[in-house]
Amino acid sequence: MPLVNSPLDVLPADWRTALLVGRLQDPDEQGPCVVVVSGEELLDITDTASTVAELLEAPDPAGVARTATARRTWSLPGVLAETLGARQGAHLLAPADLQVVRAAGVTFAGSLLERVIEERAGGDPAKSGAVRAEVETAVGRTLAAIEPGSPEARAVRDRMLRDGLWSQYLEVGLGPDPEIFTKAPVLAAVGVGAEVGIAEGSSWNNPEPEVVLAVRSDGRIAGATLGNDVNLRDVEGRSALLLPKAKDNNASAAIGPFLRLFDNGFGLDEVRQLDVRLEVRGEDGFVLDDVSTMREISRDPLDLVTAAIGRHHQYPDGLLLYTGTLFAPTQDRDEPGGGFTHHVGDVVRISTPRLGTLVNRVNRSEKCPEWTFGVRALMTNLARRGLLG
Repeated sequence: MPLVNSPLDVLPADWRTALLVGRLQDPDEQGPCVVVVSGEELLDITDTASTVAELLEAPDPAGVARTATARRTWSLPGVLAETLGARQGAHLLAPADLQVVRAAGVTFAGSLLERVIEERAGGDPAKSGAVRAEVETAVGRTLAAIEPGSPEARAVRDRMLRDGLWSQYLEVGLGPDPEIFTKAPVLAAVGVGAEVGIAEGSSWNNPEPEVVLAVRSDGRIAGATLGNDVNLRDVEGRSALLLPKAKDNNASAAIGPFLRLFDNGFGLDEVRQLDVRLEVRGEDGFVLDDVSTMREISRDPLDLVTAAIGRHHQYPDGLLLYTGTLFAPTQDRDEPGGGFTHHVGDVVRISTPRLGTLVNRVNRSEKCPEWTFGVRALMTNLARRGLLG
């Protein structure tokens, strides 16, 4: 099953005018290059910005990306074809490098309910149907309209405490403080066309389609991209203290295809209006296709950034912030009432016209390519190429 019909399908609808920055693995250099889309070419601007983090820390990242001198170029269609194919020649990586990859949880009412359900089901998908009916009957119609931290949210909390339905997920979904956790180590995220990983032993898991913000060290948002916050529902459902085991596995964080820098044609107001589509197509003929909207997010993206970075927590190289999943798939797949879970070989497409399509194929984390190129390897590679200092 092909990842896409045509390699150019992963690009935003307005890709010829969008300011798109990425990272390209150059086999000749045995390391990454920072690239900018210009027409049907990828321009190598690594002489100007040796990392994406360095580019974003410039006073005017968009201006630098537009005017930097290219030391060489690649064919955009050719690189995309390699990225979605053999991945032996020049191909795209996740468009982030030295930034910490962080994530916000339960920022949408639908995913909030699913976290409550998996917790009350104890990670057992067979119990999810009955628990879902109980929880939705009690609170499902009220959560979407409630502002976290408001008097209305406190009233719902008090009622659910009284009814024995309170959950730690409702605390971060309705309370004053959002959940912000570390999704992946620096340089561990995979890009478009790569395999995404589900750890061995998990039998209830799902993709989490998200908008991802690129945040500078000063807290300013410089751009946006798409992410897949792959999640093991059975693990997190057993205990929220197992969140690192549920979230951070080999190839479990996907980001891409490109980072779209904010400019006069695209900014945070456009991000707030994005509709994000999730498609899952399995080798067994299973199809999931749904759309959700950033307009339903319970906390504004700026509020999430403020919760993540400030005087209380600094990120000298910036951060990538997943803003929370718009929904968790519940469509039955293997048996009635069992809900959704991945099969090896699933093709996952997360798309929105302004950011393009992040497409990956599912495998077990233990069988995905190992992550071996860390910070020491990057610094050694850049030094050898004369790109430090």
